[in-house]
Amino acid sequence: MSEVLNHQQIKKKITRMAYEIYERNLNSKAVVFAGISGMGRILADLLAAELRAISPLTIEQTEIMLDKTDIASGKVQLSKEIDLQGKSLILVDDVLNTGKTLVYAMKPFLGEELFRMEIAVLVNRSHGLFPIRPDYTGFELSTTLNEHIKVDFSGDNYFVYLH
Repeated sequence: MSEVLNHQQIKKKITRMAYEIYERNLNSKAVVFAGISGMGRILADLLAAELRAISPLTIEQTEIMLDKTDIASGKVQLSKEIDLQGKSLILVDDVLNTGKTLVYAMKPFLGEELFRMEIAVLVNRSHGLFPIRPDYTGFELSTTLNEHIKVDFSGDNYFVYLH
């Protein structure tokens, strides 16, 4: 296993992403972070906290709960319902691999009258099998399909590993 990003690098990437989100959403009524359960939700929490620290924007959060092992037939649910009328929605996951998880994660939001929907990921592996491109990316990494990225937000030391 080799280290791709250490704690300090991840913190800098999150700060940069939060500034980009702020710049692009100045005219939005509010920004809603929807983190995919697991590391995506933790990344959404970190981005929301950073955005709160640097901007006066109204920020809301929800978690997208889905079974990543059976996405196609599984249910997609939100931890809490949020009025999304005129708001910017940021779908958040730790790693963008093929795009399949993010496609299914959009399902609860497709009928909403959003200001805009955007995607934020910490690591983009660029294996696009689905037409999904992130609006905010911490790190671009070309990998083989046999390689795996592990994001670790546990404890006080964050890491991204390639194995």
